[in-house]
Amino acid sequence: MENVVLIIHLLLALALIGVVLLQRSDGGGLGAMGGGGGGAVSTRSAATGLGKLTWILAIAFICTSLTLTVIAAQNASGSSIMDRLTTGGDTSEETTTDGLDADGLLPPPSSIDPNAPLLPRAD
Repeated sequence: MENVVLIIHLLLALALIGVVLLQRSDGGGLGAMGGGGGGAVSTRSAATGLGKLTWILAIAFICTSLTLTVIAAQNASGSSIMDRLTTGGDTSEETTTDGLDADGLLPPPSSIDPNAPLLPRAD
């Protein structure tokens, strides 16, 4: 069931991208909100077939998103990832870094003045 909804979701996403790219740009996008848009904001153009199809695909996309969220919540079966991490291994055993030299990872000390601020120099 989840795979079917996921495939429908992906097809809807691709179709929505295609329909949006096919639409004619009227220049009434984000640029119409600023700087002297005047009548462009108040007028509304007639709904085209592509506009209606965009709305239908967008509503279907949101519905499949919500359906996938519900399915994922049901499959979680009330367990937390933290529960799986703590029960999966023995936490009483301490990890050691026997083969790692921690002092070799530090940067070398400053040879000039240990209290001097760290500034790049052109040597």
